[in-house]
Amino acid sequence: MSRNILIVEDDVAIATALALNLRLAGHVAATAGDGELALREISNNDFDLVLLDINLPKKNGLEVLEAVRGQDMLVPVIVLSARDGEFDKVAALRLGADDYVTKPFALAELLARIDAVLRRADAAAMRRPSAAEVAPARLDIVRFSDVEIDLNGRTVHRAGAAIHLTHLEFELLAFFIQHPRQVFPRQHLFEQVWGQAVGSVRTVDNFIAQLRKHLETDPEQPRHFMTVRGAGYRFDP
Repeated sequence: MSRNILIVEDDVAIATALALNLRLAGHVAATAGDGELALREISNNDFDLVLLDINLPKKNGLEVLEAVRGQDMLVPVIVLSARDGEFDKVAALRLGADDYVTKPFALAELLARIDAVLRRADAAAMRRPSAAEVAPARLDIVRFSDVEIDLNGRTVHRAGAAIHLTHLEFELLAFFIQHPRQVFPRQHLFEQVWGQAVGSVRTVDNFIAQLRKHLETDPEQPRHFMTVRGAGYRFDP
């Protein structure tokens, strides 16, 4: 299936080569050479996927990603970077990146990762309930402690104040809400929420810490996002 993909890359040679190969694979490819142009393109067009370099003029890739997720745009994003440090990878994932690929990369691997992210996005869209399905019984509104979550509207409030979660933080929260009081190993959470069978499952620990920071009265003594020693994590409403 042909998809509309935006390549955000300031190296013209790399952008041109990626665009050519995506077109050969049957996709429609557009390019943007800086962060500000990328934001305008993403806001004004319906892209199925964004390939986003970190080192960009005007706005770097992490700033672009933060702005995109801050506007609740759910377009899948694969971050491309010459940096292979854990800090940048964790930062990108926390901001809502769907995958992180380090340069230099093999073209075949990148195309496979693109296909995998697109498949996960399609599956998530099929699982997402429509307003008509959830509105009559207000099944989209969930409350625990002083927290209120609108699953359909993708909003979170605590004691009446809005809480901003990144795309993947919200996806993890929604998964827990849909499976209360069940224990899940890190690997299972990683596969279900991130949609990947390989990668650093310790990423899950970072996201749990963020949910506790946002939603627990005392993150050091959590009441809702519980660690089950030797087994994984459990959500208690």
